[in-house]
Amino acid sequence: MTTVEVVFRFATPLSESVTFALANTREVYGIRGLKLDRTAQTLRVEYDATRLNTATVTRLVCQAGLRLLPEDLEALEAPPSALPEAAPAA
Repeated sequence: MTTVEVVFRFATPLSESVTFALANTREVYGIRGLKLDRTAQTLRVEYDATRLNTATVTRLVCQAGLRLLPEDLEALEAPPSALPEAAPAA
């Protein structure tokens, strides 16, 4: 198991329904923990990288209704990582 932590910053205050939906993401296999800091407007998600990736975790957070800052949404738009091409032999 490889534990990874990602921090999201959100733009709007949390409603009760979003808070409950975020708590339910803890039920997703691979999510290890959530830490919410309302004053700093951050959500820290700890997950198992052998089960999930950052884009999937970002989608889960967005599906819960949390409105993230635009720079945190880049993980959704990033293409799946590919192996780097080998440099041509000189």
